[in-house]
Amino acid sequence: MDEQEAQRRKKLEELRERGINPYPNDFVPSHRAEDIYQSHEGQDAQALVALDVRYQIAGRMMALRSFGKAAFLNVQDRSGTIQVYLQKNTLSEEQFEIFKKFVEVGDIVGVAGKPMRTRTGELTIHADEFRLLSKNVRPLPEKFHGLRDVEIRYRRRYLDLIVNREVSEVFVLRARILRYLRAFFDGRAFLEVETPMMHPLAGGATARPFTTHHNALDMELYMRVAPELYLKRLLVGGLERVYELNRCFRNEGISTLHNPEFSMLEFYQAYANYQDLMRLTEELLNGLCMEICGESRIMLQEQEIRFETPFARVTVKAAVAKSLAVDEAQLADRSFLLQQAKQAQISIDEDWPSGKLLMALFEGLVEEKLIQPTFVHDFPIEVSPLSRKKDGQEELVDRFELYIAGRELANAFSELNDPDDQKQRFEAQMEAKAQGDEEAMPYDEDYIRALEYGMPPAAGEGIGIDRLVMLFANVPSIRDVILFPLLRPEH
Repeated sequence: MDEQEAQRRKKLEELRERGINPYPNDFVPSHRAEDIYQSHEGQDAQALVALDVRYQIAGRMMALRSFGKAAFLNVQDRSGTIQVYLQKNTLSEEQFEIFKKFVEVGDIVGVAGKPMRTRTGELTIHADEFRLLSKNVRPLPEKFHGLRDVEIRYRRRYLDLIVNREVSEVFVLRARILRYLRAFFDGRAFLEVETPMMHPLAGGATARPFTTHHNALDMELYMRVAPELYLKRLLVGGLERVYELNRCFRNEGISTLHNPEFSMLEFYQAYANYQDLMRLTEELLNGLCMEICGESRIMLQEQEIRFETPFARVTVKAAVAKSLAVDEAQLADRSFLLQQAKQAQISIDEDWPSGKLLMALFEGLVEEKLIQPTFVHDFPIEVSPLSRKKDGQEELVDRFELYIAGRELANAFSELNDPDDQKQRFEAQMEAKAQGDEEAMPYDEDYIRALEYGMPPAAGEGIGIDRLVMLFANVPSIRDVILFPLLRPEH
């Protein structure tokens, strides 16, 4: 315990000895700082004097300037900060004594009084009542306005929110984005649903799962890597348009674009294909941009991102061929793909099939260069175990991924609803798992049974919420848009 904390704890005990509760719960604010500013915008000092209004506000004291028998303090609530003026002759003797002797920056206080303007014109509450509502025993960082240690910011998000007001704006923006997404799909007759977060099988995506154990049933369960197979069961059941804003878990690495626990929007529409979802996605993102920014473009660091429709479209093969400056026909040669991957020093397994090698080249050479919104489509079947085969080109599937600013933002495809084809794909995944592929999907017998009852032709899509918020918040790391990102334990 440092000296400042020791002094604050001493004051805390003295308050208790006096019979004063340092943590009361009987003060109710009547207004927020923002409300008061809006109510008196444009009113001068004389106009405020003539008003018969009184406000009660509460918040954290972020600054204090004391002048003996008077003081100015800045009180910060959820809407912003407002200045408060205290005078000995306008407070009770006990209130002023408590303020002078026991209150410090970081304490949560309640004040009441009339609005005024100072000589410099700043709107201020002239307090006639003062209350200590929560005694702070651990002082804020000395230079709290400049807190920039990212380790502290992410690990102690509560402190980050107190001292960096722009951080709370990111999470207000996140909430706005989620509200828009819900309104968008609700307005198009989609039904919001909830599916299990603990699965008996780790299906729906090629990813390593987290495992847990249910004691009463004595069975191993997996935290969901994706809700896809449950949502498609709902299509079988006749819920033709569904969406879920869900939390997923993948036991994989941590980076500026990956957190083991993350948020996804997944939606499925019967009697639609992946091209229909391209158009829907364009409408969704262009509308979101207009809602948030008032125009169809944003700035991401130094780069302008434009959401005018239609977005660019390119096939996987065409994108890789352009990057390598070769003809697309050459990409049909597996040995050529293997050679190019080695030359580019891309990590691969020499036993991989052509489709997997092609995707390794795409991810290593193309992905980060796709800055403007771009639909990349016609994926190899080897990396798409749940997608419908492309008519006339059965080595490909009807699938797209959306890339913005070099990041994958969405993944969508026309759904595979042929139970025999799906069964063969699952069997191929099981073979890959037996050969050491930890991300391969398990064989889901009940899902095959559901398809055998008949799933309508459909398309589905997943959009990464965290990456979407990163775009519109103009922040470089996924940890900036997750309130409590996973971190290594403190040592």
